[in-house]
Amino acid sequence: MVHRSFSDVALAGLYDVLNPWGPSDDFYLGLVQSAQSVLDVGCGTGALLARARERGHEGRLCGLDPAAAMLVRARDRAPGVEWVLGDFRSHRWQGAFDLVVMTGHAFQELLGDDELHSCLRGVREALAEGGRFVFETRNPGARAWESWTPERVREVPDGDGGVVSIRHEAETPVRGDRVSYVSTVEAPGWERPAVTQGTLRFLGPDRLSGFLAGAGLDVVEQYGDWGRGPLTPASPEIITVAAAAG
Repeated sequence: MVHRSFSDVALAGLYDVLNPWGPSDDFYLGLVQSAQSVLDVGCGTGALLARARERGHEGRLCGLDPAAAMLVRARDRAPGVEWVLGDFRSHRWQGAFDLVVMTGHAFQELLGDDELHSCLRGVREALAEGGRFVFETRNPGARAWESWTPERVREVPDGDGGVVSIRHEAETPVRGDRVSYVSTVEAPGWERPAVTQGTLRFLGPDRLSGFLAGAGLDVVEQYGDWGRGPLTPASPEIITVAAAAG
């Protein structure tokens, strides 16, 4: 987990190192490859859409992200994809996409109700008839933040023969549905660690459904893991497939 809104160029350069391709990316890639037109909201450095183009996707691929440093990397890796700086407050589409996705738990960074409503309305407007909106959020029932402690350090290769370490510390006690945390990234030879703060919102299935319904979206399917396992109270993820309400 690295906060999606890193704007520092150096940290944006580390984003793919700290977030390597995994099962969630395979899940979304399959969906992207089966859709003619795709909008990736919070696309980050563009790994998903770039991989889709590499795998032969010939339709419209568009990535939207508010972080300019992320999009610099995205444009470098896939110049044939549309990369748009901003969010649904600055850009709207009308019935343009068969599939809209939000990956990497970006949905959890929509902290306020107004921000969440605005995003979901933008998604609803962007969907073509029969289109789908797919996203994931960590299941609050699994209480993932309890493992965000300083002694749990993850080390990943930096691609140049070195190692980068990252650790997270959740602010406790947790109250309500928002969890604030501090992330620390460091490596040998760095003058000092890179420290960032973030907050994520944890919404359960019922509240998610309520927000979606308020934007004219219905839940079609929900999974609890990237193997499409059933959603249970302790599932790590709430992976949601939604469509325009009939």
